[in-house]
Amino acid sequence: MSNEWKQRASLLIKRFWQPTSACMTCMPGSWGNIVSVAHWTIALQTGLLTGLLAVLLTFTPARRLYSHRYGNALIVGILTALGDAYSHASHYRIPYVEHIVTGVVSGLLTLIASFLFEDHARRIRATWARMFRKPVH
Repeated sequence: MSNEWKQRASLLIKRFWQPTSACMTCMPGSWGNIVSVAHWTIALQTGLLTGLLAVLLTFTPARRLYSHRYGNALIVGILTALGDAYSHASHYRIPYVEHIVTGVVSGLLTLIASFLFEDHARRIRATWARMFRKPVH
């Protein structure tokens, strides 16, 4: 498999878990319905659609946004809101609020992940080393 397709596969996986997590978080009764098959079905549909849209964008000039932390978060947030709106009707009283909130949460998850996992999780490894460093005698 070429390097370009490996990057697209990685992008699909990343853009699948962030919207799925955001959707599970933003749906009313999310933590009370964590074992609900219907709840998971909606969240997985949102994640899959967002991931597929993200991969489709790699064939356009918009792919340049993925190389910038904030542009990437913005694109993922917008795609998640679109995927969520397509997957189900809003459960909130005001139409589209749930989809927008889900998109914002997904964008924030993307931004947080970019800080934590860049450079092979350098920040996580450094924090772990500081927390569990053996004292020198």
